[in-house]
Amino acid sequence: MSNRKHLIVLSAPSGAGKTTVARHLLKTFPEMKFSVSATTRDMRSGETNGKDYFFLTRDDFRRKIEEGDLVEYEEIFGNYYGTLKSFVADSISRGEFVVFDVDVKGALSLRAAFPHDTLLLFVAPPSIEVLEQRLRSRHTETDEQVRTRLSRAEMEMAHQDMFDVVLVNSDLELTLNTAEALIRAQVEGAPQQPSLFGE
Repeated sequence: MSNRKHLIVLSAPSGAGKTTVARHLLKTFPEMKFSVSATTRDMRSGETNGKDYFFLTRDDFRRKIEEGDLVEYEEIFGNYYGTLKSFVADSISRGEFVVFDVDVKGALSLRAAFPHDTLLLFVAPPSIEVLEQRLRSRHTETDEQVRTRLSRAEMEMAHQDMFDVVLVNSDLELTLNTAEALIRAQVEGAPQQPSLFGE
């Protein structure tokens, strides 16, 4: 029986490097795919239903919640976003490897729903001070927004011991190489034991 984890779940405070790690894994392992979320927001030009998102009406989304078909969901700027349990289950049944980029709550919800198929990776900054420096160097947020992100980061980092692996991103190349090695072990699987029957 395989002990490989097909759901590769990444969580991290904003600015820690989670998206960079996710993109590297998807580029390195072409057999992996990125999780397709469900959303109630309108489809934009060039987007495809089932590829970019599963586009649902608000009534459909609420029905999915009531039916228990959402592993995790949240409301952002008036629209709902979430992960369909049916999508994840279908991916596992096909033996596919799926990368998720979610918050801590979403990661733990995925683990609860699929305990034997989930590998939780937390990408952590070397310190809150370094994270603040990274956020400010982006020049994309106000002081208040930076403070809000740092406050949320402290909450998220308090849950990192609930993850399978914590990658402290002090050196990006080392972080990417470590993540790649971890996932290669899942994709390629543990060495097979020699068969007694020469199969």
